[in-house]
Amino acid sequence: MKKLKLQNERLVFTILIIAVFIVFLLYYNLVFSVVLARNAFANEMIEISDENENTIFNIQKILLYSSANAIDNSENQSLKDMNIHQYTDISIYIDNTSTISELTDENTIKQLYIDSIVTTSNSDIGTKILNYKNPLNFGKYEMIDFPENNTIDFNIVNTNSENENNDYSTPTFYTDCSNPISLGYMNKDVLTNYSVSSDANSVSFNGKVLQEANINLEDINYTLSFKIHIVNNLNQKFVYQINLDINLDDTNGGIYNGYVYKGKTTSGNEYRFFKET
Repeated sequence: MKKLKLQNERLVFTILIIAVFIVFLLYYNLVFSVVLARNAFANEMIEISDENENTIFNIQKILLYSSANAIDNSENQSLKDMNIHQYTDISIYIDNTSTISELTDENTIKQLYIDSIVTTSNSDIGTKILNYKNPLNFGKYEMIDFPENNTIDFNIVNTNSENENNDYSTPTFYTDCSNPISLGYMNKDVLTNYSVSSDANSVSFNGKVLQEANINLEDINYTLSFKIHIVNNLNQKFVYQINLDINLDDTNGGIYNGYVYKGKTTSGNEYRFFKET
């Protein structure tokens, strides 16, 4: 009987140890690990806040030029088979001297690229594209294609000789931020096989064609968002999420008058690049 009692005590003790271990494991997973994660997150947020107290790069201003064009595919240019494209040229200027007035490794660019490109509109009319556009053609119609892997990688110009040999046909940005980020948006084939009516003998090769073709601007107004990534010459990383709400209409007719040109001077913390840790 005593031997049996000893075995029961050992069994009870083993069960107790297992129970304590299970309780400790549950406590760690449900309470302790949560506290640790919360503290780690709080410390990370404090570190990020300190890093971004004086951001090096800011969006200085944004220029937007919107118009349209009609491509005549008909024989003898008879205006009987046209595709209509709406386009917007975008210039984004970066300020890199508000915190540091001199050019240093900290406020000059080593790498710049754009990704996470998303366009949304009230309809699925046309094919929406965002890519680099030659700044020498700002305000002029120019066909663009989708960027490879939905990413726009810029060549960084570091010297005057590199600038002299550059034709701007590929994405180009100066290390000192002295030129804008030049982009082109196109809604390709907003309307296809458009034919000028028999009582008209001409077509407008600008935004007026949208009205002539009875294209509702509410259907092609759009919101554009993407991320601008910067790496400076200290290999520090910065990112800015840009959101553009493009309204092609206004009380004066908007793009129906031929084109819309808007400039936006930016100020405030919402236009600061976020330094990644």
